Amino acid sequence: MRWATRSGPHVDRTACAWLIGRFIDSDAEFVFVEDPDEVPADATAFDMRGVELSHRGGECTFEVLLDRYGLDDPVLRAIGRIVHEADLEDERYDAPEARGLDVLLRGLSMVRADHEVLELSAPLYDGLYEYLKRAGLLGRDPA
Repeated sequence: MRWATRSGPHVDRTACAWLIGRFIDSDAEFVFVEDPDEVPADATAFDMRGVELSHRGGECTFEVLLDRYGLDDPVLRAIGRIVHEADLEDERYDAPEARGLDVLLRGLSMVRADHEVLELSAPLYDGLYEYLKRAGLLGRDPA
């Protein structure tokens, strides 16, 4: 399936692309557009104005995707809180990791093309997922 989003991905769009590729559509292909009117007819748009899979009711797109696809994994929910704070900065959640993740992804988007940003950020989200999963199992930060 093809998925479309705005070019210049930062934290919410990279997190969404990772979530889509790992948990929703393992054959996902991503295209980037400058304007929602440029979304190909065969693509599902996300994280852009006027589309179903975007910010809604105070939630970031990552959280909307979790709800839409019934992903109730507590580790994904924890990542959702981090992504929410990095993207919206509304202090809804205590997520000290948010600022660092946001800075890393903004910087990456300054020096790499859109598809490269997705490729390079995916292992960061894989690592974050594994870290939070182990922390949950151990009841503390893993060594």
